Amino acid sequence: MLAKIENKDTQSVITALVKQARKLPKGLYISLTWDRGSEMEAHRTFTMATKIDVYFCDPQSPWQRGSNENTNRLLRQYFPKGTDISGFSQAELSAIARQLNERPRKTLQYMTPAEKFGACAAATR
Repeated sequence: MLAKIENKDTQSVITALVKQARKLPKGLYISLTWDRGSEMEAHRTFTMATKIDVYFCDPQSPWQRGSNENTNRLLRQYFPKGTDISGFSQAELSAIARQLNERPRKTLQYMTPAEKFGACAAATR
């Protein structure tokens, strides 16, 4: 999921994350691992609103959020470093997310993230 935010301040980030989290089936989104950016200083507000625990990586330890690092690498194909993404609409961001979610991944035994998500969602019912 990609969410358009007005800026990186805590309130904007938390509001966008809560909105996105509420779109997911309960029980499927259990935790969120974040780096140590100041935009998550209100992480308790997010957890109270969503019942999703937030964990923080150790400084300079990107391997603690490998899926995020891999996704960032894939996003660079759409948004090269330094790209101003403020001009993209939520619809454009959602289309990019859809393309990435329909792309097979080796780590998922060549299933797409969308297929894996669907299987996990079906298993929680």
